[in-house]
Amino acid sequence: MKVVNKEKILILTGNYGDGHIQVAQALNDAIQIRYPSLEPVIFDFMEWVHPYSNQFSRFIYLQGVKKFPSFYGYIYQKTRKVNKLSNVMKTILSTGVGRMLKLIEEVQPTVVVSTFPLAAAVMSKVKSLGLTDIPSVTTITDHTDHSCWIYPFTDQYLVGSSIVRDSLLTLGVEENQITQTGIPIRQPFSQSYRREEIYEKFGLDPHIPTLLVMGGGCGMIGDGNSTIQEIDALPKPIQLIIVCGHNEKLRLQLQEKLKNSKHHILLTGYIDYVHELMAISDLMITKPGGVTTFEAIAMELPMLLYKPIPGQEQDNAKFLVHSGVAVQAVNDQNLVQHLSGLLNNRELLQQMRENSKQFHPKESAFASVEVIMNAKETHNRLGELLYTFG
Repeated sequence: MKVVNKEKILILTGNYGDGHIQVAQALNDAIQIRYPSLEPVIFDFMEWVHPYSNQFSRFIYLQGVKKFPSFYGYIYQKTRKVNKLSNVMKTILSTGVGRMLKLIEEVQPTVVVSTFPLAAAVMSKVKSLGLTDIPSVTTITDHTDHSCWIYPFTDQYLVGSSIVRDSLLTLGVEENQITQTGIPIRQPFSQSYRREEIYEKFGLDPHIPTLLVMGGGCGMIGDGNSTIQEIDALPKPIQLIIVCGHNEKLRLQLQEKLKNSKHHILLTGYIDYVHELMAISDLMITKPGGVTTFEAIAMELPMLLYKPIPGQEQDNAKFLVHSGVAVQAVNDQNLVQHLSGLLNNRELLQQMRENSKQFHPKESAFASVEVIMNAKETHNRLGELLYTFG
């Protein structure tokens, strides 16, 4: 039996928050479903290009965002547009050309997709040096724009909304290089579920309001304990599902503090069935990460946003509130006020669910794959023309 070597699609991501990885996986799954003759290959860009410094730089990044958010936000805003500072940072971050070229030579992809900005930076550098002409596609994983995503040798940008599309135009990107696809989400978030079966699976009551609390893959929402204690003080019993992610310390602390709660508590660490919990929840409290919030939009789950990190999360929050799919709280007391108001206002929650439908999120991954395939086919046709007339 003859073994057929499939054409490969190289998808580059980075483990700096779960969003980039989730988008890469969503594209991987959509390619396998829609184009089984192709082989998607996911690589952690930072792990491959900077294997010795990756863990340290990731730790510094996450600690910096957590402990010095104002400084992070300051740098983010200062480099939003293309200027001297943003260009200096791009130069510093565009290192690793040799390792990148080695990866391309090993995988032999027909197109490279970046879900992580530094991957897009190095891919552009490789192309600028004339070392490859493979088409390069960038998927922006937030509801906002920033110069760190924009590079001269990127062929296509996939964006989540018209607001991001328009912002990229002001940053100098050509209109025919931008496609509004929505942020790619994995297939479990695009499906319908029998809520009754999930309630039974987790031992929950379908007649009691259900609140899902998520703080991203690292389990950070507010300062954890005080936020949950405020929620626990709600007078009417609710079902409270708290996903602590990788923050095992927080999970153990909350397990002890909430053992006598009047609410029905479901406490988890990092899980792979968030879609099931979203399907049965009436409202989600979360930090406004781009991917998690787009998953919630796909599940038509209203959101209460809390303590966004200065920078892209603040931009995400503004976009989501403006779109009518979320409400934002400014402190713990305001959080509880909004929470009480939303859980007692079924009409508002239903309107927020209806507002989610404007984004058509369930097809975002497949729409993105079509753009990737068009980039590949356009490149192939140009290659044939050059060969014919060369």
